[in-house]
Amino acid sequence: MPDITLLRDKILKLKKDLNAVILAHNYQRAEVQNIADITGDSLELSRAAAKTDYRVIVFCGVHFMAESASILSPDKTVLLPEIAAGCPMADMVTVDGPRTTKRDLFTELYGITFEFPDEFTLRDLKKRHPGVPVVAYVNTSAAVKAESDICCTSSNVVKVVESLKEDTVICIPDRNLSAYAAKRTKKKIISWDGFCNVHNVQLTLDDVTRAKAEHPGALLVVHPECPPEVQDRADHITSTSGMLRYCKESTHKEFIIGTEEGILHRLRKDNPEKTFHLLSRKMICPNMKRTRLESVLRAMEKMEYVIKVPEEIRIPAKRALDRMLEVR
Repeated sequence: MPDITLLRDKILKLKKDLNAVILAHNYQRAEVQNIADITGDSLELSRAAAKTDYRVIVFCGVHFMAESASILSPDKTVLLPEIAAGCPMADMVTVDGPRTTKRDLFTELYGITFEFPDEFTLRDLKKRHPGVPVVAYVNTSAAVKAESDICCTSSNVVKVVESLKEDTVICIPDRNLSAYAAKRTKKKIISWDGFCNVHNVQLTLDDVTRAKAEHPGALLVVHPECPPEVQDRADHITSTSGMLRYCKESTHKEFIIGTEEGILHRLRKDNPEKTFHLLSRKMICPNMKRTRLESVLRAMEKMEYVIKVPEEIRIPAKRALDRMLEVR
């Protein structure tokens, strides 16, 4: 077993030497969240880091998150401690050419198989619907953001859709987030058939029925990446940061949480007087759990893995993010 104290001491020293800031997503291991300077949602972290004077950003998350940090902080060095930490949903949509991740590779990496045409791309969809604006969830690659008109998060997707003048909108890549938005707008939404394996594949209505039976006094709070039938059973639907706020401000004392289990660490830390249950014990993202303290230390010692978005992609991708940030 590694000496946690020794690892922490080495990381803290290197952080000072490198003038680095450590970011950790809410789904990261507790040990990683505890060493981080900032924890939060993916875009929230990138925006916070962009406002600092740190020279190096150590992003404890997955690949598209580190890309977002590079988009917003092109003058800084962005390190992703685990280069294999990807996002199945983000990989479900590509700009052109064959998909970067094939079905057999998905099965190898994530243990699940997806049914979708390998060669169908975002540009194919845009050709089918000329003039229809594309709203890209931040859980997408930098290249996909660059090909899109505007970005959205799980908390502002409805506002973003409503901000567009067109009556029809393309939303990518999460079909469940699209369904969530479609129920809350009169606009027609054309949805990409993507999904999060943690919120979708690993979750059923039986899980909801079981959890409610085991904890009858608890409020069910779920992420909009959950299937619509699960959302329909929830007391509240919100992003991970929204969950943190909602549970802290609520007078209720017991909650069932429908998102990746890593958020329980922060919820329990911020609300020691309240009780939290995971909706399903299967809701664990193997990619988020790849990063350990050893990963963080190695990344800082070796300055790996550097994530740098090329300018020809970064500039239009940042434009899509900026358009989202202008929405009030």
